[in-house]
Amino acid sequence: MENKKIMRSGILVLEDGTTYEGFHFGAPVSSSGEVVFNTAMTGYTESITDPSYKGQILTFTYPIIGNYGIPPYSSSFCNNDKKEGISKFYESDKIQVSGLLISYYSSHPYHWNMNFSLSEWLSKNRIPGLYGLDTRCIAKKLRDHGGSMLGKILMDKVDSIPFYDPNEDNNLSEKVSINKKIIYGNGKYKILIVDFGLKNNILRCFLRRNCTIIRVPWDYDFTREEYDGLVLSNGPGNPKIYKKPIHYIRIVMKKKRPIFGICLGNQLLGIAAGGDTYKLKYAHRGHNQPVISLQTGKSFITSQNHGYVLDTRNISNEWKIFFKNLNDDTCEGIIHDNKPFFSVQFHPEASGGPTDTEFLFDFFINSIVKNK
Repeated sequence: MENKKIMRSGILVLEDGTTYEGFHFGAPVSSSGEVVFNTAMTGYTESITDPSYKGQILTFTYPIIGNYGIPPYSSSFCNNDKKEGISKFYESDKIQVSGLLISYYSSHPYHWNMNFSLSEWLSKNRIPGLYGLDTRCIAKKLRDHGGSMLGKILMDKVDSIPFYDPNEDNNLSEKVSINKKIIYGNGKYKILIVDFGLKNNILRCFLRRNCTIIRVPWDYDFTREEYDGLVLSNGPGNPKIYKKPIHYIRIVMKKKRPIFGICLGNQLLGIAAGGDTYKLKYAHRGHNQPVISLQTGKSFITSQNHGYVLDTRNISNEWKIFFKNLNDDTCEGIIHDNKPFFSVQFHPEASGGPTDTEFLFDFFINSIVKNK
């Protein structure tokens, strides 16, 4: 029956007028957003629920998507009130992408842990998708236009909806962050995480390391909170719109409690330290971005999803570049000379994706131990 449901044609329209025709699956609705791509071979469930993709239409370059379906929602950890859990398989509690573009849709998925198909999941959440597209051609075009372009998925050519640019949306952070403080675990180390669009696997990584987590909204005044270490999470959008949390970061940087920034958190820490950000020409997408540590000379394969990068030219000499990208030499992280502050542009908690850099969570815990 699913084959009959997904045979309706649809069209992708890019902001320069380029169109791609394909077949519709998921919800029979039109949608618009920033079209980006991901090169991962697995982990589509995790990517689709990653808050960093909020407002974006995601293109998977790997040709087979949907073959293992979608797992059920089940909790692996609960907060201290036992009312809310952290999903074992999703990176947030809902689909974050505005649409999906793929080459081949597996209409007969099978997996022992499958709860429903990808198309059924998208339909339940009112998210459209197109298949039968040359996604590698689309990815090449996106790379030639800075790694992303505005676009819209239309049910037919007569549909008319405006383009939507999430980078200009000042309310993007409110759409992905929590609205009240939540506490998880009862461990030895008290970690305060500012949620700009937090991935669940960051929570899992800390809970496995004997931590109590205090999770607060993106605009929360955390300057008076008691904690052993501060984490600035990943999230979507232009880092320069986060003026309030940047102000709070500058206040807590006067103290010596450890700070760990991830992805967007890296950019916010860098701006608070006097740096700037700019949009990359090609962006960094996918699970295969090579970086090198300037501390040790070791190289790692990382998962990344961002269009903005940190410009460190105006940061004081107390800060050093921690990691660099081996493809384009851009900054992939910064570290302070004498205070326990550091951040990385990539995802050390990558899920799905390489786990080469998960040791950075231990590095952060060790800095908390030394600071105490």
